[in-house]
Amino acid sequence: MTPTDPSAEGERLQKVLAAAGVASRRVVEDMIVAGRISVDGAVVTELGSRIRPDAQVLVDGTAIQLDATKRYLMLNKPTGVVSTMADEQGRPDLREFTDPIEERVYNVGRLDTDTSGLLLLTNDGELAHVLAHPSFGVEKTYVAKVRGTVDQRVIRRLLDGFELDDGEIHADAARLVGTPSRGHSMVELTLHSGRNRIVRRMLDHVGHPVVELVRRSFGPLHLGTLRSGQVRELTTMERGAILTISRSQR
Repeated sequence: MTPTDPSAEGERLQKVLAAAGVASRRVVEDMIVAGRISVDGAVVTELGSRIRPDAQVLVDGTAIQLDATKRYLMLNKPTGVVSTMADEQGRPDLREFTDPIEERVYNVGRLDTDTSGLLLLTNDGELAHVLAHPSFGVEKTYVAKVRGTVDQRVIRRLLDGFELDDGEIHADAARLVGTPSRGHSMVELTLHSGRNRIVRRMLDHVGHPVVELVRRSFGPLHLGTLRSGQVRELTTMERGAILTISRSQR
């Protein structure tokens, strides 16, 4: 029995995708007829199709989360907060932001205490493992306020790379943001390394120590206008984007 056999047990595909927030049932039906939806690798065009709860569904190549018990949230972590659920030294930790959430969620990776910005929270252990593991190389983008006047020669060094005490490193992308002012510059760096305090160490190596550091993006997720200390659910599109990355790496 195929996962989309009309006689199979399970929910109708259009009902499941409407409940997952993809679109209304009528729009989902149009998507099915147009061949835009696949289930477990096979394109589905029959409106009576039913699917199993564990089926993997793609809409236009983007994964859809069908398990309603899974939570995916974005936090704009303030500085001074430790990226852990319980700090042994009694410093402010993530419980301040996760306690109001009904499900028990955990952070995907870490941000230094003195670094602010985008932190993903979830109870999806498989996804968290893939996105946080250094070997999978999820790209992150940071904006750093640094001391001194950064010019294009410095940007070129960051892109070309250099040797640190734990190995060679280079930025995947780097650019100067705005014009240096009052002895400081703003630098945007994108890299996939998960090494400890790597952005600070890179900028210190080229002679421009970090004053402030914010992570603006994590993989396909962008901080946008989310204010410091705020938490929000990922949108359907954002969930699909991170699930697509996660499943492609397994």
